[in-house]
Amino acid sequence: EVQLQASGGGLVQAGGSLRLSCAASGFTFDDFAIGWFRQAPGKEREGVSCISISDGSTYYADSVKGRLTISSDNAKNTVYLQMNTLKPEDTAVYYCAADLIGSYSGRCTVGMAYWGKGTQVTVSS
Repeated sequence: EVQLQASGGGLVQAGGSLRLSCAASGFTFDDFAIGWFRQAPGKEREGVSCISISDGSTYYADSVKGRLTISSDNAKNTVYLQMNTLKPEDTAVYYCAADLIGSYSGRCTVGMAYWGKGTQVTVSS
C-alpha cells in the first residue's frame, strides 16, 4: 500500500524558513515522481514543486522559484521541501503526492495518483 506522510509544517514569520518532509513507503521509490502541492482557503490546489526520483529532475511553480528547493534522500525514501523567504501568500495546507514516473508529465499536476494527508503552513506578516 502506497503511503505518504507529510510533516514539518508550522507557524513562521514572513521571511522565515521551514522544511517539509514527505516519508514514502509501500512502493519502489526510484520508480516514482513525488511532488508538493498546496491549497489555501478558497483556492484550488496547486502544484508547488515536483521531483523525478530516478534522475533528480525538478519542477517549480513560478511563484516559488528561488525560494523553495525540493530534494530527495533515497536511502530514507523521503522527499524534502526547503522553504526560505516565506511570504504570507505561502500560507496553505501542503500535501505530498506521488505517481509512477511513466505517468509523470514533468510538471506538477493535481492528477497524481497517490496523496498523503496535508501539513499546515502558516506565514504571519
